[in-house]
Amino acid sequence: MSSIGITNELNQLLKQANVHIQLSVPQLVERVLNREEGILTSTGAVCAQTGTYTGRSPKDKYIVDEASVRSKIEWGSVNQPISEEVFSNLYNKVLNYLKEKDEVFVFKGYAGADKKHRMPIQVINEYAWHNLFAHQLFIGPDQDELLDHDADFTVISAPDFKANPAVDGTSSETFIIISFERRTVLIGGTEYAGEIKKSIFSVMNYILPENNILSMHCSANVGREGDVALFFGLSGTGKTTLSADSHRKLIGDDEHGWSPNGVFNIEGGCYAKCISLSKEKEPQIFNAIRFGSVLENVVLNKETREADYDDSTLTENTRAAYPIQAIDNIVEPSVAGHPNTIVFLTADAFGVLPPISKLTKEQAMYHFLSGYTSKLAGTERGVTAPEATFSTCFGSPFLPLPATRYAAMLGEKIEEHNSRVYLVNTGWTGGTYGEGSRMKLAFTRAMIQAALEGELNNVETVKDDIFGLEIPIHVPGVPDEVLQPHLTWADPKAYDEKARELAASFRNNFKKFTSVPPEIEVQGGPKG
Repeated sequence: MSSIGITNELNQLLKQANVHIQLSVPQLVERVLNREEGILTSTGAVCAQTGTYTGRSPKDKYIVDEASVRSKIEWGSVNQPISEEVFSNLYNKVLNYLKEKDEVFVFKGYAGADKKHRMPIQVINEYAWHNLFAHQLFIGPDQDELLDHDADFTVISAPDFKANPAVDGTSSETFIIISFERRTVLIGGTEYAGEIKKSIFSVMNYILPENNILSMHCSANVGREGDVALFFGLSGTGKTTLSADSHRKLIGDDEHGWSPNGVFNIEGGCYAKCISLSKEKEPQIFNAIRFGSVLENVVLNKETREADYDDSTLTENTRAAYPIQAIDNIVEPSVAGHPNTIVFLTADAFGVLPPISKLTKEQAMYHFLSGYTSKLAGTERGVTAPEATFSTCFGSPFLPLPATRYAAMLGEKIEEHNSRVYLVNTGWTGGTYGEGSRMKLAFTRAMIQAALEGELNNVETVKDDIFGLEIPIHVPGVPDEVLQPHLTWADPKAYDEKARELAASFRNNFKKFTSVPPEIEVQGGPKG
């Protein structure tokens, strides 16, 4: 595709003397330090703070209401429409703003490790550390590719440009706007680098399904025999931790496409949450944070510049961005075959879901659409007890198309490739949060290993009365009683009450899917 959406104004900006295109990692690190955007840690990483915004701003994210996409987008609170006029006015203001800056930084690269399906992108940044972030998170071109690089999509990020809602038509000073016709993402008013990464993921979640490729918010790895596994899960469920397995090669930790040829990583790096990070529990991630990596909102010792990963003074959402090559055992390039095993991870704070259960295709589609985990007490103002939270397809903030489209594609691919699907509860057992205990990581690893190695393919199971899930009666390395959640509770009546309460939450959440075939809800949902 040619440079659709690249305007004369943008071409003029890119030709200015203040614009640095494709600086190397050392050059960008020098710029970050000289411009005092961040400081160097004891391991050589750059550490920056994002100020007011330490996470995404979903209420400030928009898609331009354009004729070519109007009937395809699932409009609503996630995909808020904004007019072409508002976008154009802000676009011109941001470009004029950047033209006056002392320095502007441009990264040219790709989204998508499979060369048949990759999208050329460019990221234009006001901050050097944001450009370093883009350099590490996306896929860089070689010298020959750079000569022929022609961006299909452009991200323009100007954090210090703040919108005036009364004049600019936004809800606040912050805006993240995607224009599919102009092939542009416009970001302003926020320093949180994750907006750059996730905006491109949102774009790919529109473009890939249009080309018969399922886009997925999941991690992926591959075993010695070439068997591929996918791990879906919301924040706090263990997705990154459990996919970083020393016995398996990492394909990617967060975003993937599933094409007719197999799975490929959308990114070229990892963006790991690093609150409470330790070398003992997550050695691969810990050791990856070195020169060229970017830390966000991590507190450092003032003298030694050592990171204190347990300090959440700035935010619980501390992050580390590093190239996938910083992990020792990876697949390179980040492509592999069709998934043999799919794992849905949930951290159930009600303590009632089985630690592992086998899913039929209908159950897989039901739980994929549900995207369940728990919101814990104390994580948000007003949350005083565990709450069920649902994020459609384990990534609702990034899905421009109707959720049922992604679920239908998943069901088709599971059937076509005979993929085995498991629901794994990494949350609580023996009681709710505050009463029971968190599932031991060693047990979870043993269950996942058994699933990946095919040890559960023909194992005897028992059906859960309330959720209809098939629970293995034995898994090597896990006490049998742990596998049956009702046996871990001291009070059977209390277990039944909580299980039915969660089942009701599932059913209530599923009411919003009005176009789902009835057999998905009947055969895939709770029974009790």
